[in-house]
Amino acid sequence: MRILVVEDEAKTGDYLKQGLSEAGFVTDLVRDGLDGLHLGLSGDYDLMILDVMLPGMDGWTLLQAIRRNDKATPVLFLTARDQIEDRVRGLEAGADDYLVKPFAFAELLARVRTLLRRGKTRKPDTLQVADLELDLRRRRASRGGQRIDLTAKEFALLELLLRRRGEVLPRSLIASQVWDMNFDSDTNVIEVAVRRLRAKVDDGFEPKLIRTVRGMGYVLDESGH
Repeated sequence: MRILVVEDEAKTGDYLKQGLSEAGFVTDLVRDGLDGLHLGLSGDYDLMILDVMLPGMDGWTLLQAIRRNDKATPVLFLTARDQIEDRVRGLEAGADDYLVKPFAFAELLARVRTLLRRGKTRKPDTLQVADLELDLRRRRASRGGQRIDLTAKEFALLELLLRRRGEVLPRSLIASQVWDMNFDSDTNVIEVAVRRLRAKVDDGFEPKLIRTVRGMGYVLDESGH
């Protein structure tokens, strides 16, 4: 489970990162609203913990931008403000829960776990980038309204690339996630699969979405080649 903490107060941020990491969560910490927005949109997080008062961009604006981009990631607002109006404003902006500082870490952890359990049922049914759409429920892919026929492995590979869009995925990670195997540098199964997937997804379409990053792996984004 991956959690993004956006908190500019150094002590609180470090405390949260350490506590959540010790509780078994992969935790990223940023201290600026703009950095939080960038990671919130590009990363595949299971939960975001947002402070309201942040440099660069406040938590309300950050959350509205996240929701405008159809990100359904559960969000817990964390703030020193205890006015009822602030709580209402946070919830109206799309927050899932609200915790006022100072807080007991045990309570925060309980709320985090509740939101994560609830979040599992909120995973989107479709993943989309540019005009490429993946229907997870019906296991269908289409681009520009045209159906793309994929094998089970190609579908799993495309789903992984879409979920981690903008992130360079090494061959070893793809091998373990899609083929459930340890990566053997002598095998070209991944190269072949990516080549076939790219032919189906990118040939005849613009922009090109799947790129090879030499010596590192593969990435799916809208920047083209």
